[in-house]
Amino acid sequence: MKKILIVDDQKGIRLLLNEVFSREGYKVYQASNGVEALNIVDNEEINCVMLDMKIPGMNGIEILKRIREKKHQMPVFMMTAFEEEEILTEATQWGMTKYFRKPFNILDVRDEVNALLND
Repeated sequence: MKKILIVDDQKGIRLLLNEVFSREGYKVYQASNGVEALNIVDNEEINCVMLDMKIPGMNGIEILKRIREKKHQMPVFMMTAFEEEEILTEATQWGMTKYFRKPFNILDVRDEVNALLND
């Protein structure tokens, strides 16, 4: 069973993504901050991360950097309400797989993740 980690400080987003990906047959982990996220990455064989760009404390870029230091090529999808070119460029340099702009179409997100993980 493939495992997805959802990292977002908004509980509603985590619950929505959890429901969608659980129905698709994935084991879903959730984290509301960077410390929780990195702990899960360190202790589980995660296949994909859904990562919010704006998280209090440790932001999405910092979490992405730390994931890359530990788990080299794991797909990381970023979620953001903002399209700040500088931040997206930095995320791309650190190996972001793709980003979704909030509010996103949940079916598009599901289809992109399924296409990547079930290829």
